[in-house]
Amino acid sequence: MNNLMLMVPMLHQGGFERVCVATGRLLSKYYNVTILIFSDKDINYDVTGLNVVNINVPSTSKFGKLGKVFNVLRRAFKVSSQKRKLGIDICYSFGSSANYVNTLSKFGNRAKVLTGIRCSTDMENKKEVGLFCNRADQVLSCSKEIMRQLKAEYNYERSSYIYNPLDTETIRKQAEDDKNYREATDLFGNGRIAVLDEDRSYPVLISVGRQDYIKGFWHLIKAFSLVLKEYPKARLMIVGTGDFSKFRKLAEDLGIAENVYFPGLQKNPFSFVNNADMYVLSSNHEGFPNAILEAMALGKPCVAADCKTGPREILLNDKEYQSLIDKKPDGSSTEEIIEGEFGIIVPDMSQEMNFDASVIEDREVLLAEGIMRMLIDKEKMAAYGKKAYERALTYNPDSYADELHEILKRV
Repeated sequence: MNNLMLMVPMLHQGGFERVCVATGRLLSKYYNVTILIFSDKDINYDVTGLNVVNINVPSTSKFGKLGKVFNVLRRAFKVSSQKRKLGIDICYSFGSSANYVNTLSKFGNRAKVLTGIRCSTDMENKKEVGLFCNRADQVLSCSKEIMRQLKAEYNYERSSYIYNPLDTETIRKQAEDDKNYREATDLFGNGRIAVLDEDRSYPVLISVGRQDYIKGFWHLIKAFSLVLKEYPKARLMIVGTGDFSKFRKLAEDLGIAENVYFPGLQKNPFSFVNNADMYVLSSNHEGFPNAILEAMALGKPCVAADCKTGPREILLNDKEYQSLIDKKPDGSSTEEIIEGEFGIIVPDMSQEMNFDASVIEDREVLLAEGIMRMLIDKEKMAAYGKKAYERALTYNPDSYADELHEILKRV
């Protein structure tokens, strides 16, 4: 049995960290798996039974760029030592900072290097992508779009893609435990999050993610303010870690603060999603958005911005996806709302943060329209919920493990 190392900076939160842990468990039938992390601060995932090695070189802001370079070199030296010590045959890294260390620790050991490009933002730094491609034995992405970009922009052939695994059964089981949902309160004093009215006539929307500009939550709040004109009792929950004070202020300026709830970071966000009626993704960048897939596993109809990589591959069927590529061969966003087989796609959102409540952009209006197309037609909403669940079932963890094993055999 070969020795496989999965490298990730931390196991605190985020999509690729979760995928790393899931990959470690799923591939244990094929490999002796080690998960290597740079810091064990605030581990937020269950790593019971997994072999986790912490090299204890956390990120630092000391000494500016020079300090960061020195930190990367320290990590690379320690990782190379671990690769030799553990007799690692293949090392697969998750995220840019881990990719740097993986490529720089290539020398002095026999481990093949597999770098993971998991988000369209990873593609924006050409020098970085060039390093990951040139120094890696293969590049693995979680999106067909990223692989297409590597071919078109870098003429890079040694790449593969594999969609993230989705443990639908576990997600649905965890969603049933709604104690944390019932007890959670809003970070800004809006009271309890839970909506316990079994016969409520108003919709509850949800989005899950850390406070980061790529999530575009200001777009979502502005779009939601338009939805409230038709559904004045509707609620929006934004679940995730970070400082949301600017977003709360935006909601106040829009006069909708009583309708927008911020529960903060939740170890079990699934119970929150399960108690919502619709999932909305307003990101301007993604890799392969796990959160929307997890919502689909719970049968939630979804509306998503056509951000670079991810949503279109999830919510459109193959024919719809190819039709969009034919119209936009450069991979740019749709300019109109698409009612796909598995969900609704709206045009991509701007990257420019704008917390001015008096400015509502055209694409925020289209996001609101996409949401309203669901809300005004209960039969359509129910049908999309069923289709979402069907789609979620196709991201089978066992199939993921088998496909990834085949990719690793070719490295």
